[in-house]
Amino acid sequence: MTEAQENKITDYLVAQELSLDILVEIRDHMISQILDIQSNENINFEEAFLKVKESWSNEFKMVNYFLFYPTKIPLIAKRIIREKYKGIFKKSLMVAALAFAVNLLLIFMAGNQEEYKLFFRLLNGSFVVTTILIWIFNHKIWKYIKADFKYKGKCLYTMYQQNLGLMVVCASSMTQVAIRNGHYAYQFFREQNYADVAGVLVTLILPFVLQAALAFAVFNFLEHKKNLVKMQEFLKFV
Repeated sequence: MTEAQENKITDYLVAQELSLDILVEIRDHMISQILDIQSNENINFEEAFLKVKESWSNEFKMVNYFLFYPTKIPLIAKRIIREKYKGIFKKSLMVAALAFAVNLLLIFMAGNQEEYKLFFRLLNGSFVVTTILIWIFNHKIWKYIKADFKYKGKCLYTMYQQNLGLMVVCASSMTQVAIRNGHYAYQFFREQNYADVAGVLVTLILPFVLQAALAFAVFNFLEHKKNLVKMQEFLKFV
C-alpha cells in the first residue's frame, strides 16, 4: 500500500472524530482488511476501501457517553473507552480498598486520638502529594493534557485526555479531607462512642470515594502519557 493510500485511510478516520490512539489501532485493522480484500478479490484499492468503509459504517455511528464526554463520540470509541476504563476503575477501587484497610489498621495502632489524627492526615495527604509529584515530574506533556488539545486541530490525541478537570476536583476535595482529623472513626472504634454514626460513615466512606476517584484520574493521566510515547511520530505535527 502506498503512503498516499495510507494517508487517505487516516484522513477518513480523522473525519470520524476518533481520538488518535484509537484511530491508529483501527487504521492498522483497516489496512489489513483492504489488503486481504484486494488479494482475495483481485480488485483495486478504491474498491476494497469502499467495501471496508461499508463494513465499518455501523461502528462509526455517533452516540452519547455522558459520563466522560460532553459531546457524541463514535460507537466503536465508546466500546473501547468503556473497556479500558473498566480496567482502570478496578485498579482504582483496589487502591482505595487498600487505603481503607490501612486506615482501619491505623485506628487500632494509634496510641491516642492525636496520634491517629496525624496518621489520618498523612494517609489522605499522601494521595494529594503523589498526584502533585506525578504532575510536576511529567511537565513535558502538560500541553498535551488540555481537553481541547488536538492532532492537526481535528481529533484528540488520546481517549484519556478528558481527565484534567476530574484530577483537579478530586485533588482539591482530597486536600479538604486531609486537613481534618477523622475523630469520629477513632471514637467509634476505640472509645465505643456511637453517638454520631453518620459522622463515622462520612469519615470512612468519603475518603474511600475520593481516593478511588483520584486514583482513577491518576491512572488515566499515566495511560495518556503512555499512549503519547507510542505516538511520537505524530507529535511532530503539534
